[in-house]
Amino acid sequence: MTKFQIKNFFKDIYEITLVFLQFFIISLHFFQWEFIPQKQIIQVSPFSDFLGFLIIIIAFIILLVAIKDLGRNLSPFPRPINNSNLVITGIYRFIRHPMYYSLIFISFGVFIIKLSIYYLFLLISLGLIIKFKIALEEKYLNNKYKNYLLYKNEVKY
Repeated sequence: MTKFQIKNFFKDIYEITLVFLQFFIISLHFFQWEFIPQKQIIQVSPFSDFLGFLIIIIAFIILLVAIKDLGRNLSPFPRPINNSNLVITGIYRFIRHPMYYSLIFISFGVFIIKLSIYYLFLLISLGLIIKFKIALEEKYLNNKYKNYLLYKNEVKY
């Protein structure tokens, strides 16, 4: 293997790892492990349940709108698919990464409902993974689309 091939191999492994970790952490939200303490930070209340569900519902709606707006450009990987277009309409006029932020807000909503250290850990872990994924995706988008930097300057989040 040449130096270039090795570099691309590690880039591919990094991308796959980020996607795997993202889906793994999301899946952990649906399981309660017996061996992991579910110690609550503070007492859950009806208000925290209501607020958590409200956040989840709003974030889920934004997620669905973002999926619809991306259309055939949708991919779980940070590298844009071949023959894709830069989507800057719909919800992407206001938010550059609405799907990623929706996932973080859904995780935050689950944390608000459960108020446990376990779900706080999941929220922080998911946020970090998505931060790395966004950074990588923005490099790819900047290299692929001439007008991405202009779009990035116009749409701050």
